[in-house]
Amino acid sequence: MKPGYYNRYSEHLVKKFGQKVYKLPVNLPGTCPNRDGRLGMGGCIFCDNQGSGFDCLPNTVSIREQLEANKLFFCKRFNARKFIVYFQAYTNTYLQLDRFKANISEAVGVDDLVGLSVSTRPDCVNDRYLDFLSEIRERYGLDINIELGLQTVNYHTLHRINRGHTLAEFIDAVLRIKKHDFATCAHLILNLPWDVMDDVRENAKLLSALGIEYVKLHSLYVVRGTVLGDMYEKGEVGIISLDDYVLRVAEFLKCLDPDMVIQRLVGKGPRADLLFSNWGLSWWLVKQRIEDYLVKNGIYQGLQFDYLDGKAVRFLPDAD
Repeated sequence: MKPGYYNRYSEHLVKKFGQKVYKLPVNLPGTCPNRDGRLGMGGCIFCDNQGSGFDCLPNTVSIREQLEANKLFFCKRFNARKFIVYFQAYTNTYLQLDRFKANISEAVGVDDLVGLSVSTRPDCVNDRYLDFLSEIRERYGLDINIELGLQTVNYHTLHRINRGHTLAEFIDAVLRIKKHDFATCAHLILNLPWDVMDDVRENAKLLSALGIEYVKLHSLYVVRGTVLGDMYEKGEVGIISLDDYVLRVAEFLKCLDPDMVIQRLVGKGPRADLLFSNWGLSWWLVKQRIEDYLVKNGIYQGLQFDYLDGKAVRFLPDAD
């Protein structure tokens, strides 16, 4: 592979569907078991009240209206013709099953859909919900994937960020999803204050060993009024430099299965109340910095992907 290569999501969609495909975000009112007391209170220390759905239309707008408005925008701006419905904010399977079914059924009635993406937590993946999505796939012929927030494989850090689940729940969720033959997209934050480079490498190795199909990388942003925001303002946590973040992304890509598709190299924060986001740069400038570093240093996705399939045995000479 040539330096700078990584398996880009946009190119993957063109190969899969024959043309560019655009995601239509859906923003619904909701919560998660780590907010309402079932598993914990307050949610993750970095999570604001919008539940990571800050690029969406208000959640008071109906699903159909959100989809039609977003579809019209992409059609006018990009001449878009094919779409994926993306249930983005909060935990979209943390609902009564009937409500979940109604939400999905309303969404898939929109024309020109090729796929459906449902964002949730590892501890909220239940076979009854996956069974219904299997019915939807069969009925409408849609490509369906499940997005899981993991953030890190370091279970000590998971506890520190008040994630409300451990690594075991993530692995269990991935295995359940695979039984239903859906793809999984894992979300990771590579610059959590308590993680080091070994955690970055282990993130890539675990996702590769599990056969995850997609990954989204997020750079940590800090929102005023969150637990992390309070810690940041008091000087109790720091953020690594941009150069160090670039190194972490490069190391992650080196260790990653080259077939895994990268949906995002860097995230962006909400428009208001930000204390820190992307070192004061636009997300696309951070992305460009990463890509330039990969090319300059001869790095590509999968460069060090050599640790599976019984590595120690593979190199033994065959007996006569």
